[in-house]
Amino acid sequence: MNDVTTLPNQDTIANETAASQEQSILDEAFARRDDLLSELDAELDKPATDAVHHARMRMMTQRRSELRYAEQGLIFGRLDSLDQSVRHLGRVGIPGADGDDDEPLVIDWRAPAARAFYTATAVDPQGQARRRHIRTDGRTVLSIDDEPLDGSTASDLVGEGALLAALDERRTGRMNSAAATLQVEQDDVIRASPQGPIVVQGGPGTGKTVVALHRVAYLLFTHAQLAAQGVLVLGPSMRFLDYIAQVLPALGETAIVSATCDTLVPGIAVERDEPRHVAEIKGRALWQKALTDYAASLTPRPAALELVWEGEKYALDERRIANALASATSGRSYHAARAAFSAHVHDLLTDAVVERSEETLAQMEEGLEDLLGSFDAKLERADDRGVADGVSGAEADGVLSEEDIERLRDRIADDRGLDDLLAQWWPILDATDELVRLLGDDELLQEWAPDLTEAEREAITQESSGWVSSDIPLVDALSDLLGNPLSDSEQGEFLADRAASQRDWVYGHVVIDEAQELSEMQWQMVLRRCPSRSITAVGDIDQAEAPHRHVTWAQAVDAAFGERWTETKLTICYRTPLEVMQLTAPVLRNAGSVNEPPRAVRSSGIEPWSRDVAESDIAAEAARLVDDLAQRWTGGTVGVIAPIGRLAALRAALPGVTVMSATDSKGLEWDATLLVDADGIAAEPRGWNGLYVALTRCTQELGQLHVMERIS
Repeated sequence: MNDVTTLPNQDTIANETAASQEQSILDEAFARRDDLLSELDAELDKPATDAVHHARMRMMTQRRSELRYAEQGLIFGRLDSLDQSVRHLGRVGIPGADGDDDEPLVIDWRAPAARAFYTATAVDPQGQARRRHIRTDGRTVLSIDDEPLDGSTASDLVGEGALLAALDERRTGRMNSAAATLQVEQDDVIRASPQGPIVVQGGPGTGKTVVALHRVAYLLFTHAQLAAQGVLVLGPSMRFLDYIAQVLPALGETAIVSATCDTLVPGIAVERDEPRHVAEIKGRALWQKALTDYAASLTPRPAALELVWEGEKYALDERRIANALASATSGRSYHAARAAFSAHVHDLLTDAVVERSEETLAQMEEGLEDLLGSFDAKLERADDRGVADGVSGAEADGVLSEEDIERLRDRIADDRGLDDLLAQWWPILDATDELVRLLGDDELLQEWAPDLTEAEREAITQESSGWVSSDIPLVDALSDLLGNPLSDSEQGEFLADRAASQRDWVYGHVVIDEAQELSEMQWQMVLRRCPSRSITAVGDIDQAEAPHRHVTWAQAVDAAFGERWTETKLTICYRTPLEVMQLTAPVLRNAGSVNEPPRAVRSSGIEPWSRDVAESDIAAEAARLVDDLAQRWTGGTVGVIAPIGRLAALRAALPGVTVMSATDSKGLEWDATLLVDADGIAAEPRGWNGLYVALTRCTQELGQLHVMERIS
């Protein structure tokens, strides 16, 4: 029998040739990147000599960081234009051998010249003939996927082959960069103007988190001034922040602080859980006005002050104190106003001392010798203290000089006795103490939060001690209204640790993921950290499980933003398979959704399945099914989602397996999900929303365990 050799077809040969050519380009880009790293290492070894050099070294350090992280995805795409020019795209820009005078080897994906890679279509090719996706592993080209833009292929996805290949890859437990496979509607959000709040509504699998993180990278690249203040990334949990932790460094960005709303106030941590109805009450927008009015009430009322200086009494009448208060409190926090008032009182006392001294001198000139002797003795005492160095009996008029008056003012400002007197009249306050006092006093709540019902006030005043999540925004608001008792923090140069340690740090931009979970008071926290309102919020209002009652974005953000915000939508579900998304329609109806669910564009080929199990066998059956899933998805991940009341038993039966509630699973994904007791999840508060989350966490396979009713 003769052996038959199958010859490769022309398409295969052409593909291999193209891959070989791309490998040569990739080799050249890595060689140039390695040279650039060597040059930067050498420059950064030199000591900085001045401020300009320091600034240059910061820029070089940033550049070195982004080049180092570009080991993966240095090149991921190519654009062939109708004018025969060719451009390669990657995570960072790589200049040619002659630097800026040469054509770049690689264009940064965020550069304007790269945008057509994400937006060109057969209908609107934007001057492009072909888009090529290049899959690599480090320094090796794995495959290429060509997409003609002449209408010969029909798809509403950009780089469909590369996108579906990426979606079919095993999950690792960490989110990766998706710069190579961004889609048109995602790119539109990423490159939107940073001016004003933008709210991105996207159902499960639409790439909300990918969009949010790549938007950060794009904004820092395009708007360099944002890096001077940094970007705050708010997530729903620390587990979620750990899941996304590698994305921005992989894109070369380090001017980032990641946090949850619960960790935004340094020194305050959540100590216990709270009832949902109490959390809802304390999350309402009414608290902003209540705390503002309460803080204003803490400022002293005008009253005459009697001060003592050098053994003599000086009276400041109520009118002067009222004027000083009005001037000090205008536009200032409690403690900033206190400092301004103290300075004003020091000036008034200085003027009073000088005025009395001049009156005494005038009497001396009229020949009152007894007063002259008294005044000379006083000057001698002052001279011993260095107050009246510029005054001597030789001066013709005996009037204090400007230098003498300034020294007198300094001595008055440094006088501990005066400080103690002012502290009694206008004390330094602690925001946490004041909040505890307010929340524990029914009369105070009735006075400053009159919109609360008697039952709501009772629910608040009867709370146990210890901070809860809904307290953090209230502490933040009152801390802002009272201000820093020492001095206002100086912003200075952005460093992540410095910004994270300052409650009042002002960021250039804020990104919020799972934004539908924020209460109205948490939105106020966001505004305080970004008064410019350069904010990107992504989420799915249909996945909201927080205690608040919002069912639309307008209800969620209007109290903070008014009408000055923009909503945009992500409509295509890339992650969750079509087979799973078909289960969600009745769940959304029960959740009261008014939104159109996203359109799934991929099929895993695996129909969701379910098993019935007796109550007593749940843990054992879950362990068996998880083991089966883990074997089927070797190299990937498996997650278990269950009602809160079942988590402890399941975790004990499934050591080493991720077991969590629907709420905690938000934003995460696994290759396969085992959903235990869907009815139990639906019965939880806002449970249909939670069930919608739980159903849509898998990228490939969904299994369910239904608990059979006991037979009585």
